[in-house]
Amino acid sequence: MSTVEIDRSRGEVAVVTLNRPERMNALSVGLVTDLREAMNQISHDRGIRVAVLRGAGRGFCAGADVKGADVRVPGTEAMGELGTIYKMQQNLAETILALHECEKPIVAAIHGAAVGGGLALALASDLRIAAEGTRFGAVFIRVGLSSCDVGVSYFLPRLVGAGRAAELMLTGRHFDAAEAERIGMVHAVVPESGLLDAALEKAREIAANSEYGVWMTKRGLATNLDAPSLRHAIELENRQQVLGTFTGNMIEAMHAFQEKRPPRWKPL
Repeated sequence: MSTVEIDRSRGEVAVVTLNRPERMNALSVGLVTDLREAMNQISHDRGIRVAVLRGAGRGFCAGADVKGADVRVPGTEAMGELGTIYKMQQNLAETILALHECEKPIVAAIHGAAVGGGLALALASDLRIAAEGTRFGAVFIRVGLSSCDVGVSYFLPRLVGAGRAAELMLTGRHFDAAEAERIGMVHAVVPESGLLDAALEKAREIAANSEYGVWMTKRGLATNLDAPSLRHAIELENRQQVLGTFTGNMIEAMHAFQEKRPPRWKPL
C-alpha cells in the first residue's frame, strides 16, 4: 500500500494514516483501494483490537481527487466513460462499507478538513475526535451532484437528526468542529497538538474491554440501527448476551471486582 500506512507499534491499537499529504489526502483510486485493503488487514489481525484513522499533513481528507485518478479501477480498462465513472463510484462506496463493517472499532482523529468523501470517512468510523478549527462539509451539492453520497445520507441523520442533516446537506455549507460537537457529530474537540493522543486514549479505553464484548457491541449497534422494531433489537441482544456467558468473562469480571484488580479477559 503506497498511500495508506498501518503503524502496529502500539500493540493492540493500530494507527492507520492516509498518506497523500501533497493532495490533502484526496480520495484517489489508489488511496481508496489501499484503505479498503488496510481495513481488511485490521479486521483479520487478532493482535489489533482498535484502530485510529488519521490523515498525514495539513488535513484529514479533502474529498474526491478532482484532478483525476492515479490508477484505474481494475476491470475498467476497456470501459467507456459511464462504466469507468460508475466503477470509480462503486470502488469508493465499497471502501466506506469496509470501514463501517471492519471487525474492529475505528476512532477517527480528524484535523484540518473533512469534506465530501472525507466527511464520509469520518461518519463511517465508530467514534470521531476533532482538532479545534477542523472544517466539515457535505459539499457534493456544490458541484452539481446530490449530497446523498457514499453513505452520508445514511450516517449523518442517524448522528445529528434528520432536520440538522437536511440543513447541512441541502446548503452544502462548511461547519467547524465546535458546531460538529454541539450537534453530536463528533465526541470531543481537542487542540490539534493533542489530537492523536486523545484518539489513542479513547482507543485504549475500548481495547480494555473483552474481545467478545467489543466485537458484539460493534456488530449489534450496526445491526440494530436498522432494526424494524424493539422486539427485533431485543431478540438480537438476547442472543449476544447468552453467547457471551460461554466466554467465561462474566465470571472473570466478578472475580476481578471481588479481588479489586483489572479483569484478565479470555480471548475468543
